[in-house]
Parts: sequence; C-alpha cells; structure tokens
Amino acid sequence: MSSQDTPVDRQIDSNLFLTVSGPPGCGATTLAEGLADALDCAYVSGGEIFREIAEERDETLSQLIAEAGESDELDRELDRRLQRIAEKWGAANKPFVLESRLAGWIAGNRADLRIRLNAPEEVRIERTGDREEMASEMQVREVIEAQRYESYYGIDIDDQSFYDLTINTARWGQDGTLDIALTAVEQYDAAVDEGAVPTPDLDV
Repeated sequence: MSSQDTPVDRQIDSNLFLTVSGPPGCGATTLAEGLADALDCAYVSGGEIFREIAEERDETLSQLIAEAGESDELDRELDRRLQRIAEKWGAANKPFVLESRLAGWIAGNRADLRIRLNAPEEVRIERTGDREEMASEMQVREVIEAQRYESYYGIDIDDQSFYDLTINTARWGQDGTLDIALTAVEQYDAAVDEGAVPTPDLDV
C-alpha cells in the first residue's frame, strides 16, 4: 500500500455471500480482505487453500504448480475444498467472501454478488515481482490453467458475462476498488433484483 492509500473506513451490515475472482496480481486477495473487514465476516482465499495443500504434501508452491500440470488431481482437490466451503456459506445466510480464480463458477447460484477484477498484464507482473513465482511462470500458469478449466469443466475462465461487477484495478487502485465493491454491496436490494445470470454447478 502506498503512502497515498488509506484504508476505506466503512462498516456494512449485510448477509451477502460474495465471490472475488481474477488473475494473479489483479488485487483479488486485497479486495477480499477489505470486504471481509468491512462486513466483519470470514473469507477464504483459493491461494491459501493451494498453499495448505502444498504444506500437507511438504512441497513448495512451484513444485505443486508443476505437479498440477501433470494430472487433474490437485486442481480438482482444490476445487472440491472450495466447493464445500461455498456450499456451507451459501446456506448460512451470513456474510462471507470467497476468493479464487474459479470462485464465481464454484459458488454458482449460491453467491449473491460475483465480482471479477483485472488489470493490464504489465501492471500485474509488476505487482507480483516480489512473489515466489516469477513473471514468466505466472504467464505460463495462466495459459495452462485456462486450458485445464476448459478441459475439466467446459468453461472459459475469461468469460465475464455472468459476473455482477467487473473492475479494472489499475484504474482505481486499492481504495477505489474497495469503495466501488462496497457501494455495490450497500446498494443491493433483493426486492428489485431481477436475477443473476444462472450458473450450473461444476462437477468437480
């Protein structure tokens, strides 16, 4: 966070189940944390679950990414864990935030508001420069993951048609992105909601 960024000080009373999705470096985890803080609720990150699996297997993140490319076992294990979480919170009638590349698809119709973030590739690469994963690895992983998702589930990971809100985080930054998302949550009124785009359950 830069010296010009200050936390968005808003507390919102809501019971919405939110999903946040987007490619590496788009700010999805940061937004999920900000939403969870404002809603005073729990959140789960797909990245955390992936690292959890790596720890269980006593492997590094890079090792697990390489292993995931060899079979669908790891991807499906991650998606199954996230799907169980989505099923639990989708029926809880309490606020919750689920963040992962496939969060919107995995939560499906259980989600009340599905958010997708993005940013130009050069911006995302700069943001992820201090991570364990190198920029070249990130680019390759994005292409491979997109191919795997289409192969496993027949979905286009870049399809934005079913998201309720799409934000280019390079235009607004952390505070602006959070403010936009919180405004969407605040202004949501089930009485005038004419319906989200139906999303079939993934067979994971």
